[in-house]
Amino acid sequence: MLEALLSPKGVRELLRRHGLYADKRLGQNFLVSFAHLRRIVEAAKPFTGPVYEVGPGLGVLTRALAEAGAQVTAIEKDLRLKPVLEETLRGLPVHLVFADALAYPWEEVPENSLLVANLPYNIATPLVTRLLRTGRFARLVFLVQKEVAERMVARPNTPSYGLLSLRVAYHAQAEKLFDLPPGAFFPPPKVVSSLVRLTPRKVPDDPALFQLLEAAFSKRRKTLKNALTAAGYPKEEVEEALRSLGLPPDIRAEALDLSHFQRLKDLLYTRV
Repeated sequence: MLEALLSPKGVRELLRRHGLYADKRLGQNFLVSFAHLRRIVEAAKPFTGPVYEVGPGLGVLTRALAEAGAQVTAIEKDLRLKPVLEETLRGLPVHLVFADALAYPWEEVPENSLLVANLPYNIATPLVTRLLRTGRFARLVFLVQKEVAERMVARPNTPSYGLLSLRVAYHAQAEKLFDLPPGAFFPPPKVVSSLVRLTPRKVPDDPALFQLLEAAFSKRRKTLKNALTAAGYPKEEVEEALRSLGLPPDIRAEALDLSHFQRLKDLLYTRV
């Protein structure tokens, strides 16, 4: 079954038989590369908890995970794909859920769950952010646009560095494992994709820190002092906090790492 699906011809035939097409609005680009599929499954091992997949599409990754021994719950928004998935996953112990992944009760999944997914591009950032905040996951392995992957693993003073980089750094150890060319999918997207693996630290969320980060990066062309002042932080307190950290008054947010922001938050909020 997998071999038949891992080619553009096989995907076209399957979709044709069911009277379907790939829906761009749902970010449907189906993986058709066996070599990349195998590498994704290997990157997700060991399956130390239940595996959740978002956007199973035609069930290629779902099937590979189940055949490798994973206990898979696949969450698909597109009800049109129900007969396709029932066909491609027949005989496998996969739990299919037809729902919007952004509305799924992630806070209730078992501890040490795993996410393994070819994520729809349009929900990747908000979904990954929410999954990290739940503290329920031992590992997240997923495909996203290369640009998003680079933002997730970016370091200070690089063009991709920003709020998403710090959100990921706070919650997890992040790795960009490898890139996938457009030809690894059908239909081929217009961008390169990347496989990311996040290993969460399971730290409690810190609303004050992320309020500060959102303010710091809300006006990237401004200095950090001006961005925070514009967001309502008292100017004198921001200046004093920067001096206490040994930072110049004209420093910009993208020059600071997570530890800088955590110390800055401590200084500002002890004055509240």
